[in-house]
Amino acid sequence: MGIYRTTRGICNRDKIGNRDVVGYGLNGTYMYMDLEMCPFPAIRFRENTPELMALREKERGDWRRLCLDEKKTLYRASFCQTFAEMAEPRSEWKSILGFTLVGISAGFWLWIYCHIFVHRDAPITFSEEHRGALYWRLKAIMHQPMTGIYKPPFADKYKPETMPED
Repeated sequence: MGIYRTTRGICNRDKIGNRDVVGYGLNGTYMYMDLEMCPFPAIRFRENTPELMALREKERGDWRRLCLDEKKTLYRASFCQTFAEMAEPRSEWKSILGFTLVGISAGFWLWIYCHIFVHRDAPITFSEEHRGALYWRLKAIMHQPMTGIYKPPFADKYKPETMPED
């Protein structure tokens, strides 16, 4: 544990600037995060300034001598958000909903474009007459005699006269 502490004390100090290291944090790295599950970050939110250092010296004395604005300044120097601010709902859902609706409308307009300009008339073999004739032709050559073939509901209209009954 002692080796880890000395290594932790040396590494990443240049990234945090002039901030105080006040605790272990989430996983032992020098970073600031406002999380309800880990309420004490490893470093303070704001860097130390001469005004803030003077206020911290005053903080070491009697807290009744601090006015409300000084207490709020000290809190905001250590933390970015209060618990109430962390718990309030975020407005991320608005952008997510907006982008989702834009994507749906783009897909809808692409479908309309494809329906009008890309998909032309279906081939003639898709018509009822050709499908009915295909059924009777497959029946005449005994295609799949064991399992049979699918009979379309309209196939009887296109039955040839020379076809024997089943």
